[in-house]
Amino acid sequence: MNILNVVGARPNLMKMAPLVEEMQRHPNIHQTLLHTGQHYDAKMSQIFFDQLGLPQPDIYLGIGSGSHAEQTARVMLAFEQALLEHQPDLVIVVGDVNSTLACTITAAKLQVPVAHVEAGLRSFDRTMPEEVNRLVTDVLSDLLFTTSPDADENLQREGIPPEKIFLVGNVMIDTLFKHRARAEALDMPAQFNLKSGQYALLTLHRPSNVDEPGVLKGLLAALSAIQQEIPILFPAHPRTLRRIEEFGLQAKLDAAPHLRLIEPLGYLEFLNLMMHARLVLTDSGGIQEETTILGIPCLTLRENTERPITITEGTNELVGVDPQRIVTAAGRILAGQHKAGHLPRLWDGHAAERIIAILQQRF
Repeated sequence: MNILNVVGARPNLMKMAPLVEEMQRHPNIHQTLLHTGQHYDAKMSQIFFDQLGLPQPDIYLGIGSGSHAEQTARVMLAFEQALLEHQPDLVIVVGDVNSTLACTITAAKLQVPVAHVEAGLRSFDRTMPEEVNRLVTDVLSDLLFTTSPDADENLQREGIPPEKIFLVGNVMIDTLFKHRARAEALDMPAQFNLKSGQYALLTLHRPSNVDEPGVLKGLLAALSAIQQEIPILFPAHPRTLRRIEEFGLQAKLDAAPHLRLIEPLGYLEFLNLMMHARLVLTDSGGIQEETTILGIPCLTLRENTERPITITEGTNELVGVDPQRIVTAAGRILAGQHKAGHLPRLWDGHAAERIIAILQQRF
């Protein structure tokens, strides 16, 4: 079985790593790792490859940044050549980035079967580029591997035949379980003169939050209020820093001394900080899932989420972008009023094993 594995951005690496490792245990599987280069920072990407134990990509397309249309088109053109050259039996895509969409469309046009890992997630908000990517990828995929029952229900409601859908668990949680002990061995809070449970952790990068001056201004106002109660560590995305400067909001950052901007972190370092945080504020998708496993309260700075199981069963709370609502929710957590949550079914570190077992039966 000849499998072509596709990654395009750092979140894809955490999802692909356990699949690559599991395939290595099966001599009948020949795998090729392709990185589109959709998001590529040489230093940070190398750290993630090293920490996750991923081999260097066999194929690197070097697509780079651009508009959604530009990226998608460039990936499709380059990926078509890779497919024609390597003639895989199956393409595996993960997540919901532009590379996921582009490679799925290209493979479908060439009649190459596609497996989508993390299928069926829905925010029901088509203003999100990722939602469009998810919808198109799922309708074209031949095998859809889901993380939760709500994803199965979404797919069936959209007319996907049930025999294509497999509830297998969460590969990103496979990665967390595998590397948890290594992450625990670090003492990242001490590097910032902080102690466990005495700081908050923030990520903020989504275009809907950082590209709208009014929204970003309100979020910074909320964070300014929260940092008066607890220090906030903020590994700042370059895009967010550019927008803060462009929108004339630097003075708001300067007036919040306990909102501490830090350099981007490797997977293990960030995981360690997350484990020891009093709370996490984020607009990321995957962090909602990781905090659920770690039992850390999470406030999601979005109006919707494609991962509702992190709310119904986990530690996540959707607070939107209203400053007062965010500050009130953070205050409740700091006062000790937050839900404990529990592990969703099949989020047990064995999702990749289930996926490869199904592929072995099908091919």
